[in-house]
Amino acid sequence: MTFSTEEEQLVKFKQDEVAQHYFEVLRTLVSKKSIFAQQIGLQDVAAYLGEIFANVGAEVTIDETYKAPFVIAKFKSPNPDAKTIIFYNHYDTVPADNDQLWTDDPFKLTVRKGYMYGRGVDDDKGHITARLTAVRKYIREIGELPVNITFIIEGAEESASTDLEKYLEKYAERLLPAELLIWEQGVKNNLGQLEITGGNKGIITFDLSVSSAEVDIHSKYGAVVESATWYLLNAISSMRADDGQILIDGIYDKILAPNERELDLVERFALENSDGLRRVYGLKLPVLKKERRQFLKTYFFEPALSIEGISSGYQGQGVKTILPASASAKMEMRLVPGLSPRYVFDKINTHLRRHGFEHVKVTFTLGEESYRSDMSAPAILNVIDLAKTFYKAGVSVLPTAAGTGPMYTVYQALGVPMLAFGLGNPHSRDHGGDENVSLADYYRHIELIKELIRSYE
Repeated sequence: MTFSTEEEQLVKFKQDEVAQHYFEVLRTLVSKKSIFAQQIGLQDVAAYLGEIFANVGAEVTIDETYKAPFVIAKFKSPNPDAKTIIFYNHYDTVPADNDQLWTDDPFKLTVRKGYMYGRGVDDDKGHITARLTAVRKYIREIGELPVNITFIIEGAEESASTDLEKYLEKYAERLLPAELLIWEQGVKNNLGQLEITGGNKGIITFDLSVSSAEVDIHSKYGAVVESATWYLLNAISSMRADDGQILIDGIYDKILAPNERELDLVERFALENSDGLRRVYGLKLPVLKKERRQFLKTYFFEPALSIEGISSGYQGQGVKTILPASASAKMEMRLVPGLSPRYVFDKINTHLRRHGFEHVKVTFTLGEESYRSDMSAPAILNVIDLAKTFYKAGVSVLPTAAGTGPMYTVYQALGVPMLAFGLGNPHSRDHGGDENVSLADYYRHIELIKELIRSYE
């Protein structure tokens, strides 16, 4: 089996008329800000995508019922018995504000040394244009599609997919039946393997706040008066043990344990380990799980309670001897199958009251449930086999990722086998400065999607 080198991929990409056309489309997409959190550009980008798809014969629906328009683009096969592949993507991005370091304007696609840079080139606009390129190349070079192709593109993924379940409920009958749903994105790992994943963790985020007095108190009373800060810290500490185990009653009772195939996939393919994290992040504190099997089981299959940030008291120059009257914290818990955000929220409230922290106010901010697959569906196995012919180092097949997305929402609505893979790399820096994608990886993804379409002939 012969595999193309990075240089050969770059040559093919530059000589490919269709790929170059949609690369210019991507350039325009990157230039158009579409940020749900700031309510910027959502209608404009949805309309632009609708125009791009309609111009090449797709049946396009743009639904603007909610804050972020929902885009559906359907390419139909002339075969009445053709199966259907769905691509799930999103056109919204996170911001690229002054708190991040970019070499160039983040909303201007730039190319340097075989990589493209810009907000959304990996997460997730680049996947939209790469997959559309594959569809157009197949039609131009081979002819009519042997499989129906449907793109569903939302505009609020970076904000917990607000209203996605309403759109899916509305259009489920038009999207089904389907053979397979290909998720938004994925990466080639440090070994050069294409990571193919079948799920993601869920999440609940919530705020904790305490008000202990009408005003800050002179700290001379610190021996006899409780401060909001100490009260909040003690409340938070009551919820987690030193080894990371969550101490909230009922959390572990509901967890759906991984099956043998899911455990085996993680044991065979997962690369994450404590030493690697130490190198990447320069860790100075001990890791919570060091032994590999326990590390992987905890990382992929167990919930995690984390503090996103704490705010209280005086932080200015010098000192200000006070007992703060207020304290707050932003918290999150990553969820696994069996745990719903509302169930966890109720357990958190019950825990705090039971342990004497009734003065802590708990505010729900967002939540998504988790989804996991053992990757044994025939349509998924077909993708795995095809991917092995494009990546010299092979594939890494994992039943879930540790990150969060709306896979559960989509699966509940459509019930279609799902998997994620894409064109990113370990240093694509999604959500960070200089977000990037290798042009060779971009073109390899196009080729793989085109070959997937061909497999349905």
